[in-house]
Amino acid sequence: MTRVGAVGFDLDGTLFDHYGSARSAAVHFLGSLGVVASDSTLASWFAAEELHFERWRSGEISFLEQRRERLRSVLPPLGVDVPAGEVDVDGLFGGYLRAYESSWRAFPDALPLLQNLRASGHRIGLLTNGTEAQQLAKLRRTGLLVEFDVVCTSERVGFAKPDVRAFAVLASELGVEPEACLFVGDDPVKDVDGARAAGMQALLVDGHGRRELPIGELVRSVIARSADAQ
Repeated sequence: MTRVGAVGFDLDGTLFDHYGSARSAAVHFLGSLGVVASDSTLASWFAAEELHFERWRSGEISFLEQRRERLRSVLPPLGVDVPAGEVDVDGLFGGYLRAYESSWRAFPDALPLLQNLRASGHRIGLLTNGTEAQQLAKLRRTGLLVEFDVVCTSERVGFAKPDVRAFAVLASELGVEPEACLFVGDDPVKDVDGARAAGMQALLVDGHGRRELPIGELVRSVIARSADAQ
C-alpha cells in the first residue's frame, strides 16, 4: 500500500447531503402541486432523477432536458399536467430548484475533515459528475470550496466517473501519482470501482448519512494504514 499524499472526494452523497436536500425540496415542490409526498412518490422522484441524470452524463440528452424528463416521468401519473412548451416546463422545474437550493447543506463532519486533512499536509481534490456552475455553487454555499486544492467537474474535464480518465485528471491536477491518492465516495461503481481501476486507493461511505463511523474516522484509518505499510 502506497502512503496517501492526497485525498479526492466525490461531492453529492459524500460531503454534500444531496439526498437530504433533495428530499426536503421534493416534499415542498410536490406539496405546492397538491401532491402528498408519500414514500412511493419520493421513490419515483429519485428513480427518475437517477435515470435521466445518467442519460445526461452519457451524452444522450442535455442538462436542461434531463430536468424536463424528470417532470414528464413523475408528474402525469400523479395527476399533474406538465406544460407542453419547454420554457414553461423549465419554469415549473424552477419551483423545485429554488426549494433544493434553499435546502443545500453539507454533512456535519465534512468541513472538519477537510480542515484536518489540510492541517496534516494532504492535498485535497474533488471529482464530481455534475455541472461546473451548480457544483461550485454548492461548495461556496456550504463553505467547503476554500478547502480544496483542485475541483474537477465532469463538465470541465470532459470525462465522467467511472471513466479512469476522469480520475487521471484529478491525480494530475493534484500533482500525485494515482496510487498515492485515496478517493472517497458513496457510489460503489462510479467512485470505488472507477478509482481502483485508475490505480487509486478507494473508500466507500454511506450516501444517505447513516454512517456507523464519522467519515473522518474512516478516512484517517485508511491514511494511517498506508503510513504503517511503509
